[in-house]
Amino acid sequence: MKALVKRHAAPGLSLEDVPEPEHGINDVLIRVDRTGICGTDLHIYKWDAWAQRTIPVPMVVGHEFVGEIVAVGSNVTDFFPGEVVSGEGHVVCGRCRNCLAGRRHLCAHTQGIGVNRPGAFAEYLVLPMTNVWHQRPGIDLDVASIFDPLGNAVHTALSFDLLGEDVLITGAGPIGLMAAAVARHAGARFVVITDVNEHRLDLARQMHVDVAFNPASGRTLADLQRDLGMSEGFDVGLEMSGNPTAFRSLIDNMAHGGKIAMLGIPSEEIAIDWNKVVFNMLTIKGIYGREMYETWYKMTVMLQTGLDITPVITHRFGANEFERGFAAMKSGESGKVILDWKVFR
Repeated sequence: MKALVKRHAAPGLSLEDVPEPEHGINDVLIRVDRTGICGTDLHIYKWDAWAQRTIPVPMVVGHEFVGEIVAVGSNVTDFFPGEVVSGEGHVVCGRCRNCLAGRRHLCAHTQGIGVNRPGAFAEYLVLPMTNVWHQRPGIDLDVASIFDPLGNAVHTALSFDLLGEDVLITGAGPIGLMAAAVARHAGARFVVITDVNEHRLDLARQMHVDVAFNPASGRTLADLQRDLGMSEGFDVGLEMSGNPTAFRSLIDNMAHGGKIAMLGIPSEEIAIDWNKVVFNMLTIKGIYGREMYETWYKMTVMLQTGLDITPVITHRFGANEFERGFAAMKSGESGKVILDWKVFR
């Protein structure tokens, strides 16, 4: 089969012929229809410091996908050939304290597909049946292919009650944009998103945020709060940028008792004034991945009830044009980039 492989410990990926994966008695074999390129994939492509210490070489990469089941193992009873599915990209041990307590998203022994085990940038993928998610009829396949990052956005945004609250999102990358749409769908009063990339701020306006704010504009978030008639700061903050300045600005503009969900991964240590956290009684919650599988259920039903994230999908290429897809990602002038694997059939 065709697959995108990190063949060498160096920048780039190669499109290669590799053996089709074999499935075991508890596994599902999936023919991949389309995939989304993630920021993690871009790290692997660039072969940055994180990738160098994390990714075994060679490795078939990629973890955002939708496809069709072609075969199942003898122990699999709930999945059948022909069904359209996506999959949870974190494969957990199933035996640690958190897994046994039903908190699988907190498993300390998680393996990521396309990171620690063969991934989805291929014509076929094998997953344990416990990692496969039925896609409901009517879900757009482009959207279905990015359930993994949508799940990150949903997990982050719904960590705290949003109904009637004022929400500040720092970072208008694809996950921040999807989180903005989720916050709006969940009943937030004002949804404000910040970024210094005007292209991404334009995408945010298509996602119907109240304000897409560029901190380089010369105005401040305090000015913006006055314009909106806010008197006490933001109730909920979603940190999606990993940027130290953005995180500190988020803390400065929270209401007393405000709650912050932090998904952005800083590239360096961040110094903050902890007096502001303590005296303002702020809650800061770290987010990684999705809750299995409550997040998947929530994003499905939100899509069925009108959540629209399609503006975040800006580029579509055949998988044989993957270099164009990664170039779009590197440009900073894109949202989600989709690769279509049907070109090899």
